[in-house]
Amino acid sequence: MKNRQQEDENTIVAGRKPVQELLLEDPKSIDMLYVQKGRQDKNFERTIERCKKFGIKYKIADKPELSRLFSGNHQGIIAKVAALSFADYDDLLANISDAPLPLIVVFDQVQDPGNVGALARTLYALGGAGIVVARHGGAFLGPGAVKASAGALTRLPVSRVSNISQSLDKALDMGITVYGAGIADDSNPVYEAKLQGPAILVLGNEEKGIRLGVEKRCQELIHIPFKREFDSLNVAQAGAILISEFARTLS
Repeated sequence: MKNRQQEDENTIVAGRKPVQELLLEDPKSIDMLYVQKGRQDKNFERTIERCKKFGIKYKIADKPELSRLFSGNHQGIIAKVAALSFADYDDLLANISDAPLPLIVVFDQVQDPGNVGALARTLYALGGAGIVVARHGGAFLGPGAVKASAGALTRLPVSRVSNISQSLDKALDMGITVYGAGIADDSNPVYEAKLQGPAILVLGNEEKGIRLGVEKRCQELIHIPFKREFDSLNVAQAGAILISEFARTLS
């Protein structure tokens, strides 16, 4: 497809025909769609309708903003595209027990693509079943995330869902145990927890942790007990330690 440009972490598709083809052929790959302010034609209306139909996040932007995203002739429409092909969530759940380590990691609004990539690297190496991210509100899984994963993101099933809480409900209905990483009064040290699989491990936002509505779906909260006074580990470091304990227990 023509009119592609890679800038930093983003893969950009620009121009009316290339974007319309993308909307028809692979709408789920679109992370964000930008439409120039002031456009009021039939193509504009069809584009917005298709965004709403497929749950694609879009923004009405002015021309200078679009020109910053794409230096060529964008014709008033730009799509920011993920660098991955996404797996079906139901298939991911159905196949969890086939993995050497029957564990899925769910990212609840983790923002840093480097953290997602680093965790994917660890999870893949230890035999994990896959990763789940939210369609909106999380890290953009572009070339930067793939690079940080050393290619693991292209080998590990990655599913993108519209609602994390509802997705966890589906896993719970299938008998999959859901754990959340977090420190609270009822949180257990991971080395004392009786981990069982198949399982899901939810990792929260770098600063705010797991959202309350998502935490309610977690059957047990676990944390890494520190031996020294320290602020915290980043998501990639903490997640790697937790995953390794699942690997020790479940494999």
